[in-house]
Amino acid sequence: MTKALRQMKDDMKLIDLVIELLDARVPLSSRNPDIDTLASGKARIVILNKSDLADPDAVQGWKFHFEEKGMICIPLDSRVNRNMDKIRAQCRQACAAKIERDRARGIKNRPVRAMVAGIPNVGKSTFINSFAGKASARTGNKPGVTKGAQWIRIDKQLELLDTPGILWPKFEDQAVGRSLALIGSINDEILSMDELCGILLDYLQTNYPDALEERYGGQDMDSIAARLGCVGKGGEYDYTRACKGLLDDFRSGRLGKISLEVAP
Repeated sequence: MTKALRQMKDDMKLIDLVIELLDARVPLSSRNPDIDTLASGKARIVILNKSDLADPDAVQGWKFHFEEKGMICIPLDSRVNRNMDKIRAQCRQACAAKIERDRARGIKNRPVRAMVAGIPNVGKSTFINSFAGKASARTGNKPGVTKGAQWIRIDKQLELLDTPGILWPKFEDQAVGRSLALIGSINDEILSMDELCGILLDYLQTNYPDALEERYGGQDMDSIAARLGCVGKGGEYDYTRACKGLLDDFRSGRLGKISLEVAP
């Protein structure tokens, strides 16, 4: 991560625009605070990716929040190749002042160079593939698939620099770490799935009880285990499997559109 952060700092000298991808379910936790420092003075676009999985009211709240800060903010499901023409136009709009300065200096038809940045598993590679209309960047459902920076030409007017997902070295707020673990930005192998499940269930019982009722016919682990068929020998519930099932249902959207954070 330290090496990647150092490389990103060097790459900033080459680019005009930073496209920052956030997970629409946890926009605050999925923001790397280093990006603001590194991208100081650059044009900015914020993509609220995976917005199809998030609470629509919360998404609109976050869109307003980032626009108040002077950033272009676009909710997106990057798996669906929609709104990409709009994003291309927004890239040009964000760099309008830079383009005008180039023209005044006699530099014409220079493509906008944009860096795509974000934490692991936020969907950068999928976004780039949809944006470019082909499999230009590697994709995967595990954090850290993109290992190094790579340039992708979108068209004559735009080039993208893909970068590895970067998590900051430590979390000042443990709630941030929990949120990132819940959306899958931290490898499950190093986490307590039972503890994560408990955190998620408590949150859903308080904020989205109807989603639990509709999916499982109840709000407790017995209902979840029964509905998911997590029953072991002797008819006892297999809560470990049920916990994994609950997390999978949340991450995939089978529980409905759920946000873990709302805009301040």
